[in-house]
Amino acid sequence: MKIAILSRNSKLYSTTRLVEAAQARGHEVRVLDVLRCYMNITSHNPSIHYRGEDLTGFDAVIPRIGASVTFYGTAVLRQFEMMNVMPLNESVAISRSRDKLRSMQLLARKGIGLPVTGFANNPDDIADLIDQVGGPPLVIKLLEGTQGIGVVLAETHNAAESVIQAFMGLKVNIMVQEFIKEAGGSDIRCFVVGDKVVAAMKRQAADGEFRSNLHRGGTATLVRLTPEERSVAVRAAKIMGLNVCGVDMLRSNHGPVIMEVNSSPGLKGIEFASGKDIAGLIIQFIEKRLESLETCKDKTRTRGKG
Repeated sequence: MKIAILSRNSKLYSTTRLVEAAQARGHEVRVLDVLRCYMNITSHNPSIHYRGEDLTGFDAVIPRIGASVTFYGTAVLRQFEMMNVMPLNESVAISRSRDKLRSMQLLARKGIGLPVTGFANNPDDIADLIDQVGGPPLVIKLLEGTQGIGVVLAETHNAAESVIQAFMGLKVNIMVQEFIKEAGGSDIRCFVVGDKVVAAMKRQAADGEFRSNLHRGGTATLVRLTPEERSVAVRAAKIMGLNVCGVDMLRSNHGPVIMEVNSSPGLKGIEFASGKDIAGLIIQFIEKRLESLETCKDKTRTRGKG
């Protein structure tokens, strides 16, 4: 099998682990900088070129597309799909999950537990928006933020109004969410491959910090999931249409609530915490999925809706 990995940096832990896992199972693998891929969009012979080379013969593509290059990265991935190369996660599912507001709406429509979330455009509506999510303390998030960047905890009504007004003044899109105090600065990352959670870790925020992202100094430990948490994580992945993803949830007084579904979850934290070969499980999933689609003319069947 010939596999392409779309990654800006071939030395990243997640990228190198996927390369190692694919090669260990006898596959040919190539890392491609997604921003150096360019396309010839035509009805009968769509093609992708890379540094002057015509890319052909790939069986599968693993997108490791950063949030800052989502638009171009998903366009390249769509081109691979047009060439009937099977994607680990499809372009439409990645785009869907990267839109925080859209993904929340899709999850809510299917009855998935979420923090109470508000969204508004006009400064005149700020006071009512704050009341709708239960008042302070509350969390204010940039819709385009990643790795905890652009996430603010407002502990008073005046602070919440000031931060929301500032973001609105900058013409950036934000959403406002209730603060789940009982989570104690921790969340759970469930790593979903196919139709099951293959590993899970608890991420604990550093002292004085409420964001549990490992990039913000959080620590990761192995955690045992409840059947409800496991079921919610798999359902969330299916709703997004993602074959492989990280589902981030909080333990609230009214059960698990989903914070985000990440279409390009890092492997380092989850492999270290669980001791599992997650990269190998991903490659095995690709093998089985390709085998099941062998007689299918279109290997890019979109999962999920919306």
